Amino acid sequence: MSLSLPRLRIGSSEITALADGEGPFFSPRAEAFPEATAAQWAEADRYDPGAVDAEGRWRLQFRAYAIRSEKGLTVVDAGIGPADGPAGSWAPVPGALPESLAAAGIDPAEVDTVLLTHLHTDHVGWAVVTEAAVPSAGRAVDGNASTSGATSSYRRPYFPNAEYLLQRAEFDALDALNPQLRESLTDPLEAAGRLRLLDGDTPLRAGRAVATPGHTPGHQSVLVADGRELALITGDLLVHALQLLYPELAYSHEIDPVAARHSRERMLARETATTLHLATPHLTEPFISA
Repeated sequence: MSLSLPRLRIGSSEITALADGEGPFFSPRAEAFPEATAAQWAEADRYDPGAVDAEGRWRLQFRAYAIRSEKGLTVVDAGIGPADGPAGSWAPVPGALPESLAAAGIDPAEVDTVLLTHLHTDHVGWAVVTEAAVPSAGRAVDGNASTSGATSSYRRPYFPNAEYLLQRAEFDALDALNPQLRESLTDPLEAAGRLRLLDGDTPLRAGRAVATPGHTPGHQSVLVADGRELALITGDLLVHALQLLYPELAYSHEIDPVAARHSRERMLARETATTLHLATPHLTEPFISA
């Protein structure tokens, strides 16, 4: 995977696309969108030809976004993660997010906010990572007694100084979505004092978090605005060009298809004089105009 760093400027904010990986979806795309017609697939493939490979499989990009503004540095989503990350059973791990951050001149320690759009494993992979620890003789690591020379490991936030933002509705649905993420993600964030739960739309240092439920109960997106120019970092509000061309089409992995449709239609409905840029994690191009 080649590292490219497309950027979009909205007013004083600069949004950078951070590549983490690419690969085929785990099931046939017709199963993912069972109501799509042949004509709709053909139109979507003309719009985003890179999303289908020679065997007709759905090919996804996996990316995060960084928003740098005068007020700070925000990362939206955390990609597929390392080889031992939670997406390892189906995504092309290890991801390249660390290399993308370095290419963008971003030190993880300077990131002050990490917004997780939702708790699917391909969006939280680098949020918390495993790190080996070699404690001193007789000292304890994370409350566990150790012996001299013993090696242990612990989970730590990859962005050590960042506040991690998640919608409360998403956190409350964790056991239904993926209970394994409690031990590997939310517990370490809480232990580090880095998890903050949001209740609906919330101002950020750059832009604002917007509740866009449906794909998951507490899915959220990020809207950055400057006058009539807007950028929407969608998360999985949009996973395929089909949903941009036909927002009414249901995606089989949505928790609530009706709510997801309403969220898409609401966010895509803009005044004629408004320019809406979409920053999507899975479409071939990181920035498109709606």
